[in-house]
Amino acid sequence: MEFFSSLFLSVAAFFGFGPSVPEVPASAEVSAEVVVQSDVEAEAGGDEFAAEIVNEVESVNIINDTAEIMNDMDKDEVQKVDAVVPDVRTMLVAGGCFWCVESDVEKIPGVIKAVSGYAGGNTDNPTYQNYGKGGHREVVEVTYDANKVSFEEILIVVMKTTDPTDDDGTFADRGDKYSSAFYYETPEQKAVIEKLIAEVDEFGPYDKPLAVDVESRPKFWAAEDSHQDYYKGALTSLKYKYYRNASGRDDFIEKYWGDDHSAILPWRNEVSSLKQNFMWSNYQKPSEDVLKEQLDELAFKVTQKEGTERSGTSPLDKIYEPGVYVDILSGEPLFSSKDKFDSGTGWPSFVRPISPEAVTEHEDNKLFSKRIEIRSTIADNHLGHVFTDGPKDSTGLRYCMNGVALRFVPKAEMEKEGYGDFLSKI
Repeated sequence: MEFFSSLFLSVAAFFGFGPSVPEVPASAEVSAEVVVQSDVEAEAGGDEFAAEIVNEVESVNIINDTAEIMNDMDKDEVQKVDAVVPDVRTMLVAGGCFWCVESDVEKIPGVIKAVSGYAGGNTDNPTYQNYGKGGHREVVEVTYDANKVSFEEILIVVMKTTDPTDDDGTFADRGDKYSSAFYYETPEQKAVIEKLIAEVDEFGPYDKPLAVDVESRPKFWAAEDSHQDYYKGALTSLKYKYYRNASGRDDFIEKYWGDDHSAILPWRNEVSSLKQNFMWSNYQKPSEDVLKEQLDELAFKVTQKEGTERSGTSPLDKIYEPGVYVDILSGEPLFSSKDKFDSGTGWPSFVRPISPEAVTEHEDNKLFSKRIEIRSTIADNHLGHVFTDGPKDSTGLRYCMNGVALRFVPKAEMEKEGYGDFLSKI
């Protein structure tokens, strides 16, 4: 038995049993050793000893299997932690018929669901039969993942897919209950809405300013089940398509946005025409001595010394034919005839520049008042100032320009002079 005892101690030490356990072998290794040791002990008549060894090794196998399971569980937990947790939020929007608004916002990537309903009135639990009498408006509650789509991006899509300039309904649906509204819950959201409206008024395609109500988010009541996903219903989808087509909604969207229903505002993301490879792109302003030779005295004084031409002296003030107004030195396009109006001031006036990047703004504190100076972006020439007394049915801005700082290129000459890419802007 001494032999068997010595063998047992050796085997036990080999498998890690005893006072010191430096390493636990893998289950496959243990299984192989078990077969060898069991055979040896059986041949030597040590059946009892072999049984003990097998029991001990089976315990090791259980420990190893458990460790593997726990390790797999740990990996699963790590994967769960690493996964991006959705930032689920809700917001309210109104853009007329909630069937249409719901169908449009549900197509936005990142929107989880949209629910048609009522909000803004003075009665509880409104229904489709009485919500108008209670002062409610048709709205849509949008649930979205803020990691995938932003509050502003949803507003942009809603704006693009309704008539945000109508202050008494939308399309064929008349009255406040069908009017457009953007709702906020925080000062930051309110600022986003107001900035967006101001930006669209200045650079957007509409012929008049937006009439979207900006209101604090009110209580929301979901509409009846029959009004949810109306555009998908087996019995209602055809009725929805007929209604939408007859309402004029899609014709209006096509007129101003084409087939662009995205959350992108083109003037933000289009490659600036000023940075493309046009003849003015690499313009370098020469020295003052050279400029004095290139410009007459008045043009030099206005563009280089921030002077002002006398009211009513510029022939450009009375030109209203289609074309583009460019910088007198660099030739960079600055204003479109489409945005020109008669301000009665005697200076050429516009409601906006041809693109946001065309001009730069600078604070001007001369003449004992605070004004906003306008300069050309590339040539950096003084052009004039912008004021807030422009047409109220447009941007409300008046870009009051010195005609001597500009050159007018008629539509018929634009292609020949290298302005063909700007024909769509006039």
